[in-house]
Amino acid sequence: MDIFLKDVIILQWQEVRTIYPDQYVLIEILDSHTKDNMQYVNEVALVRAIQDPSEATKELLKCKDNNIVYHTGQEKIAIELRNSPLYRSR
Repeated sequence: MDIFLKDVIILQWQEVRTIYPDQYVLIEILDSHTKDNMQYVNEVALVRAIQDPSEATKELLKCKDNNIVYHTGQEKIAIELRNSPLYRSR
C-alpha cells in the first residue's frame, strides 16, 4: 500500500523500479536491516526522479541523513558500511 506524506511517496524498492525504470531517483531510506557490513534497504520514500546523470551526482553529494540517490537498474539497494579510518597526526 502506498502512503503519501508531504509530497513524498512511500514504496517498496521494487515498486520504485517498476514506476521509474532505468533512471536515478532521490529517496529517503525508511526501513532497512544490516548484515555483514551491508545495509539492505526494504522501504523508501520517493522524493523525486532525476533524469540527468550529472544532476544525480550533484544531488548525491548533497545528500544527508537517510537520503540517497540510487539507480533503479539495481535489483536491490545494498550499501556497504565502511568504518572511517582513524587519522593520527604528530
